Amino acid sequence: MKRQALFALILSGASTLLVSNSAAQDASAGKSSFNKCLPCHAVGEDAKSKAGPQLNGLDGRKVGGIPDYSYSAALKSSGVSWDEAQFKEFIQDPKTKFPGTKMMMAGIKKNTEVNDLWAYVKQYDKDGKVK
Repeated sequence: MKRQALFALILSGASTLLVSNSAAQDASAGKSSFNKCLPCHAVGEDAKSKAGPQLNGLDGRKVGGIPDYSYSAALKSSGVSWDEAQFKEFIQDPKTKFPGTKMMMAGIKKNTEVNDLWAYVKQYDKDGKVK
C-alpha cells in the first residue's frame, strides 16, 4: 500500500511539473526572443514573407502552408501541422526535425526561451491580429 501511495505521489508531482511547464509561457519575453527570428520571419497585421515565411496563424497551420512562399521539399512534404509540440521540437533543432530544411538557424536550446517564443507566435491569428 505504501508503494502505491508513493507511486501516486510521484505521478501527481510529475503531472504538476508538466502543467506548470506549459503554463510558464511569457509572450512578452517571447517578443524579445523573436528578435532572433526577425531577419527572416515576420508576424503581425503587415507581416510579409521574407527569407522565411510569415508566421501569422502558425498554431494549426499546415507545415509549408503559405502559398506565396517557396518552401524546401522537406517542409512541403512533411504532412504535419504546426502545434506547440511540433514548433518546440523544430525550433530547438530545425535540421534534425526536418532534414533538408532551408532554415539556417541552429536552433534555440533553452526551454524557457522556446516556451516564451511559442507563447508570442501563437497569439497571432491568420490575419496577424492578436487573439
